[in-house]
Amino acid sequence: MKLISWNVNGIRACAGKGFMDFFKEADADIFCIQESKMQEGQLTLDLPGYYQYWNYAEKKGYSGTAIFTKKKPHSAALGIGVEEHDKEGRVITLEFDDFYMVTVYTPNSQNELARLSYRMDWEDAFLAYLKGLEKKKPVVVCGDMNVAHKEIDLKNPKTNRKNAGFTDEEREKFTTLLDNGFIDTYRYFYPDQEGVYSWWSYRFKAREKNAGWRIDYFLVSECLRDKLQGAGILTEVMGSDHCPVELTIAL
Repeated sequence: MKLISWNVNGIRACAGKGFMDFFKEADADIFCIQESKMQEGQLTLDLPGYYQYWNYAEKKGYSGTAIFTKKKPHSAALGIGVEEHDKEGRVITLEFDDFYMVTVYTPNSQNELARLSYRMDWEDAFLAYLKGLEKKKPVVVCGDMNVAHKEIDLKNPKTNRKNAGFTDEEREKFTTLLDNGFIDTYRYFYPDQEGVYSWWSYRFKAREKNAGWRIDYFLVSECLRDKLQGAGILTEVMGSDHCPVELTIAL
């Protein structure tokens, strides 16, 4: 099974920058997007052979997620069941025979860490949500998790130490997530790989210089370890300030 996750940074803009070409070429079994930045009815994607599930933020032009899947799930749920966290369209969960598929757009802690406290509450609630799912079935979770976990995961760790996405607090929450039985699939296959990132600032020619961050992930429940077949970061794919990430798994 081939899975793709991509923060498109506005699906309407991305659709004008080759999104459909990549979507057709990828031919994924499940394709997840984050930061759709749209409301219902603002764009219709013609995706023959796929079921579409969207979660829109209440705020226009902000956040939002979607999952496109060839196989119809048993059920679909929007959000994590906590009202204060479910207004921004950040999570979709699909239930299949043998696993849950979750896509997430984790809140950014923002400039001067204005939203770090909220982010910490979110992290605890999201982990509790995932562990609740895991009591029933294994979980595959993907998306823009807005954190570079280790120094190896961004180009300039020293100068970013206290910036959103690389604070000690955010990194510790990610460690806690892994310690609670989730595998960072890219690091499972490439534990020491440097210089491969999934997001680059639009400023300072960051992508041209490959001054990036790895903040987009596929994580899986520990019990799926033996089913992992491959993981990738598709740095050549343009159309957003993020590139897609990929997981191949026997499910």
